[in-house]
Amino acid sequence: MRLRRWGTALTLLLLMTVLPGTALAPTAAATTAPPAPRPLPRLFDNTAVSDNSRPGAADFDGAGRSLSAQDLAAAGWSPGSVLTLDGARLRWPRSAAGTPDNVRADGQAVAVRGRGEALTFLVAGTGGQVTGRGTVRYRDGSHSAYELTAPDWRSGPLSTKAVALPHLNGPDGQSAGPARLYAVTVPLRPGREVASVVLPPAPPAAAALHVFALSVRDTGRGRTGSWAASTAGYRAVGPWRDRTVRLVVHSGAGGPRARIRIANTFAAAPVTIGAASIAVRGTGAAAHGRPVALTFRGRVGARIPAGAELFSDPAAFTVPADTDLLVSLHLPGTVTAAPVHQEAAQLSYVSADGSGDRTRDGDGGGYPQTMSFWPFLTGLETDGGPGSIVALGDSITDGVKSTSGANRRWPDVLARRFRAQHALPRYGVLNHGISANRIVTDRYQGDGVSPDTGGVSAQHRLERDALAQAGARTVVVFEGINDVRWGTPAEDVIAGLRALARRAHERGLRAVAATLTPCGGYPDCTPAAEARRQAVNAFLRDGAGQGAFDATLDFDAVLRDPAAPARMLSAYDSGDHLHPGDAGLRALGESIELRTLVP
Repeated sequence: MRLRRWGTALTLLLLMTVLPGTALAPTAAATTAPPAPRPLPRLFDNTAVSDNSRPGAADFDGAGRSLSAQDLAAAGWSPGSVLTLDGARLRWPRSAAGTPDNVRADGQAVAVRGRGEALTFLVAGTGGQVTGRGTVRYRDGSHSAYELTAPDWRSGPLSTKAVALPHLNGPDGQSAGPARLYAVTVPLRPGREVASVVLPPAPPAAAALHVFALSVRDTGRGRTGSWAASTAGYRAVGPWRDRTVRLVVHSGAGGPRARIRIANTFAAAPVTIGAASIAVRGTGAAAHGRPVALTFRGRVGARIPAGAELFSDPAAFTVPADTDLLVSLHLPGTVTAAPVHQEAAQLSYVSADGSGDRTRDGDGGGYPQTMSFWPFLTGLETDGGPGSIVALGDSITDGVKSTSGANRRWPDVLARRFRAQHALPRYGVLNHGISANRIVTDRYQGDGVSPDTGGVSAQHRLERDALAQAGARTVVVFEGINDVRWGTPAEDVIAGLRALARRAHERGLRAVAATLTPCGGYPDCTPAAEARRQAVNAFLRDGAGQGAFDATLDFDAVLRDPAAPARMLSAYDSGDHLHPGDAGLRALGESIELRTLVP
């Protein structure tokens, strides 16, 4: 027994003795220690992009197929280009075609720095949609888990894609696509600085989760939204050849230093902005004073890749509250289609064909044409302030049937009420209503030129139109009447509402819902649709949606006729029995207890 103990001790002593110049073998604990974080490009182990002249030089999916470098360039996704997607700045890999440009996720540690509210990945799945769990490590030593889902590059939804490409390359040449890439965002712990990100482990079988880029997103807790509009579709325009569009928008919150957001959502090709300006509106298309030039990373113009967006530099322009403004965009090329917000309830202006850059014009004589939609422009924000309330809705939020040019939508009323008081933060209110929009179903499918401008579903636009908005604090969801009118089961609408609330809460936002207003007398508001509406409203009234939402606004009770609860009170009815007129919209905006919206 003593000999055995002595032998064991001698063995341990020999194991602990290290000769000079000999490396110490790692212990079991050391072998399980997390790998040191490395920059993402140093982890690239897969090649997704090939040149059309050498289509077999890449193998993205294990079957020899790949993305076309020429298709990517035509979309504005050239090597090293910066892409702003849902508020996050991502850099497309600098890799040349036929060289590694992405990493197949398998627990790698990626060096990432930044402080923000979310982390955005540029991804795609091969072999099907792929979901995995990873870890974010923070500079203070803490960590948090995240779940990342990468839709399949061939069969994933078009309505949430960042870009769609028309072809596939393969060993036998090129074939028809499409191929798709996605920007997917996951929450971070607020106020903590990211040190690194551990990617999810490899999925089973032949599937893979590919990561091309990632970055920390900061939507601007030091900014307040003054005006916004959702991209509702991608429709034919013009053609506009070397023209300037002068867009009339109405500020909500005021503040110093204006910044605009321009979107090329749903597009297949880049668009060039030659110049831009902002001014207080005088009369018609004329400015009150000389317009102030806007720049983009110090330059007067910029190119926006397909599917991406562009923020201007903050300009030395003080945004006055509750005021009409002119935002002018010079489009030096030929534009045949544009991302639009169709129901502007406001006239804007267009210069003549070939008239060039009119962004600095003070008078309105150079703008002989009008339009009733907003192309490209999706936001205006200011520095400072308490942040924003986001109204996510359909045509009633959009202001359909309100007086054009009068800014009498219910979010306009709410914005004025916040400005008129001093007991609570004076939030900006951002109107992200889209006429004909639904919670569950896409009206517009998310790709290609289409006359349908009902938008992708609230589920599919929540990230872009609510969670990524400047200084978003609270989301008010007032949507679902189109779903129940067009036959969506109430339980599906309720499940969609639950999902919207859950995602808002994951990002630290307050989630408030509004009951669906009556539509009796409108052609498709049948007894079956009314039963579905009542079921959704019962859910919303039952403990703020049975705990899904933080509060419920009873818009139904505000507008309904007590003598006929399935119908709108005639004093509030625009005349079509679905949309309230100015008086009804004012009643909605004035019915809200402001404290209900405060986080």
